[in-house]
Amino acid sequence: MTDFTARRTMMVDTQVRPSDVTKFPIIDAMLGVAREDFVPVAKREAAYAGEDLDLGQGRVLVEPRTLAKMLDALAIEGNELVLDIGCTLGYSTAVIARMAEAVVAVEEDEAMAHEAQSALIEAGADNAVVHTGPLAEGAAQHGPYDAVVIQGGVQTVPSTIVDQLKDGGRIGCIFMDGPLGEARIGRKRGDKISWRLAFNATAAVLPGFGKKKQFVL
Repeated sequence: MTDFTARRTMMVDTQVRPSDVTKFPIIDAMLGVAREDFVPVAKREAAYAGEDLDLGQGRVLVEPRTLAKMLDALAIEGNELVLDIGCTLGYSTAVIARMAEAVVAVEEDEAMAHEAQSALIEAGADNAVVHTGPLAEGAAQHGPYDAVVIQGGVQTVPSTIVDQLKDGGRIGCIFMDGPLGEARIGRKRGDKISWRLAFNATAAVLPGFGKKKQFVL
């Protein structure tokens, strides 16, 4: 029988801590959430691999290192409301739920959203809810948010998402340019976002976050 608890500890010790993520809330959350419960049963053995986990249909579970460094850079506080976009089966939401006051997750794949909500309930994350709908639309009815995390690559961030962020709030995402990418943290001032580079990372571009195609006549 696989010892997932040991694998979880190894994930933190070999993937998270060496990436200069040492804040107790993040380490505690990643040690406390059973990642294997948030992946398809057939892929449980790969739950703690140090790479993005392919979930099919162009969607992935972002690697532990990238999630940890993003949360570290966002510096989520215990009294904050967080929007988690592209939660797939709910792992990132479960981790954030241990750090924030409440989390609203968005998933447009109905089957994934249903599984995520069930897994979050099973994990006791009663301060998290999954909203089913287009990722690029967010969940305005529950906002505004102190922080937004986008679980995948972007080429552009829709104004719809920016509008759901509180003034002074932060947003974290991975901007992709071809095969290269960088995680950036943005802070909202008025209706503008000022971005800073946090670290290098790559991820598949999420639906609704690619550049709009321009048609030339």
